[in-house]
Amino acid sequence: MLDSINSSNEIDGKQLQAQMLELGRKARKAANILATIPAKLKNTALINMSEAIKADREKILHANAMDMENGRNSDMTAAFLDRLKLDNDRIGSMADGLKEIAELDDPVSRILAQWDRPNGLNIKRVSTPLGVIGVIYESRPNVTADAGALCFKAGNAVILRGGSDSYHTSRQIHACMTNGLKQAGLPEDAIQMVPSTDRAAVGEMLKGLDSNIDVIVPRGGKGLVARVQEDARVPVFAHLEGLCHVYIDQSADLQMAIDIVINSKMRRTGICGSAETLLIDKNAIKTHLCPILDALVDAGCLIRADETIQKLYENTTPATSDDWTTEYLDTIITAGIVDGVEGAVSHINQYSSNHTEAIVCEDLDTVATFFNNIDSAILLHNASTQFADGGEFGMGAEIGIATGKMHARGPVGVEQLTSFKYLVDGAGQTRP
Repeated sequence: MLDSINSSNEIDGKQLQAQMLELGRKARKAANILATIPAKLKNTALINMSEAIKADREKILHANAMDMENGRNSDMTAAFLDRLKLDNDRIGSMADGLKEIAELDDPVSRILAQWDRPNGLNIKRVSTPLGVIGVIYESRPNVTADAGALCFKAGNAVILRGGSDSYHTSRQIHACMTNGLKQAGLPEDAIQMVPSTDRAAVGEMLKGLDSNIDVIVPRGGKGLVARVQEDARVPVFAHLEGLCHVYIDQSADLQMAIDIVINSKMRRTGICGSAETLLIDKNAIKTHLCPILDALVDAGCLIRADETIQKLYENTTPATSDDWTTEYLDTIITAGIVDGVEGAVSHINQYSSNHTEAIVCEDLDTVATFFNNIDSAILLHNASTQFADGGEFGMGAEIGIATGKMHARGPVGVEQLTSFKYLVDGAGQTRP
């Protein structure tokens, strides 16, 4: 039986600080070992982790039931409960994801570029692990497995700090990860989990744990990400909210448009790739508007609409200025009419969080305008926004979707969790 969540908080500030600093020291020691181990050994450990998750399925489900009960008692929204919930299929997918990561090419020690200089020097740019990664996340317990495995595959040690709402589940998954490491003869400190739900632990991580954390990855709501970006003393991979748009052009195939809109919004409303805003070309009002909105309503979606749509379609409520910047993570969508692709581009560039945008369109020149003038991390043509996922990109899994422009952008997989160094071979050259 897992310890009560309350027992994890019975620690004073100095004890917590000392505990966190010790996590950092252990992580750095493990990172030094991971940087040089062969790919085969890392893959063996990942497969061990996958098998451990399958073997402990009932323990994970029991832990998740505790977290789900706590979530319901604290009036957690349906969207957040969906993020928190694990079932046999989701646990199976989590285990399969670890095997997929094991099957990926090793991202470490790859020659990224190589050239010779006129003076005879040979220069190579070679991929290296980042070192120690701190991951701070909310709700989704599967991040424990995904983030831990991705960081490990890239030769990094990782310190995980999950949300209090998924505390029991994440601890049980973490136990499977460390079991896999132990079976492979690797340091269990390669994947550590903060044993406290005290928010002060986050503050300690943001300080860098005495320079032992090399980068912080926040994965959660706007409040968490904002705090990390404001307070962190180490580099941050920005993973902002998913304010995703779908634009329906007048040339769009109607049935395709309906299918993509329904899937983008309703497949899973609680993920960052869920569409929050629907934009329809004014020239498609007569042909596309009502059928698409009817399909949304039939699927159980609430529509908050601009004035034009309100006049044409009864089953809506007025959209406020806040609606255009709200990540609902729920069965709600904001809908508006725009003046062609230029209007869509203007709207998206004003309101987007630069995460994911989709266009449904058969005119390739229009698609080119959309792609060339929107600067979001992921742009899709005739496909659902819910494909904004590292697994769907063939990365095995992702640690999150980075919306910034420095180092990593879009799905952050194993390749994005590496840095590089230059190896220079000479034959006695000296610089005049």
